[in-house]
This record gives sequence, C-alpha cells and structure tokens, in this order.
Amino acid sequence: MTWVFWALLSALFAAATAIFAKLGVAGVDSNFATAVRTTVVVLLAWAIALATRSEGSFHVPSQRTWVFLTLSGLATGLSWLCYFKALQLGPASRVAPIDKLSVALVIGFAALFLGERLTTGKLIGGLLIVAGAIVVALDA
Repeated sequence: MTWVFWALLSALFAAATAIFAKLGVAGVDSNFATAVRTTVVVLLAWAIALATRSEGSFHVPSQRTWVFLTLSGLATGLSWLCYFKALQLGPASRVAPIDKLSVALVIGFAALFLGERLTTGKLIGGLLIVAGAIVVALDA
C-alpha cells in the first residue's frame, strides 16, 4: 500500500470526521467536544502504537524530535479547537473546505521551510484549492 492509498484513506476519515463532529457538537460546548474527541484519539493512537510496535520503535532520537512532535501536537490541538468552534457556528459543507486551505498552506510552507520544490503543478493545484474554498465559502 502506497502513500496515495493512506492519503485517500485519510481524506475519507477526515470527511467522516466533519460530519460526525457537526452532529456531535450540537448543543455541547465546542471545547468540551474537542476534549472528548481528543481523548478518543489519544486512546486509539496509544492502542495502535502498542499493538504494532517493534523492538526499539519507541526510541526518540533527539531533543529536536521531541520539540517538533510537541509543537505539532500543540498545532493539532489548536486546529481542532478552532475547527470544532467553526463547525458549531457554521455549516460543515462550508467549514470543511475552508479548513482544507491547510493543503495550500502546506504547499507554500513546504517550499519555504522544508526546501521542497514548488512546481507549476503544485502552484496551480494550490491556487485551485484556494479558489474552490472561496467559492464554497461564499456560496449562500
């Protein structure tokens, strides 16, 4: 199974997340809903990590790794809190596409901070994502 398979599966689960979250956040504080979701994610992630670990797989090679994993966790938490608040206030069909502007941002950030090549295809694709998000967001 290639990265494309896993990326498509991720998109499928992300879509399910938006629908389930919109249904689950109704009548509940969005921060509480995020906390419940996060608890489930933490338990699932640890269960999978423990069930599939190999010898030495829990070794973290450097403090730099800890720093970036921690920063990634903080960014994830803040993203989820904002996402759930947006879902509570707006329609899932408009919130999710705006949230996916992260794809265009990743293309830019990967070029800027990771030295990944910004190809014509990535540039056009990123711009189409931005245009699509704007069209969906402005659709009344």
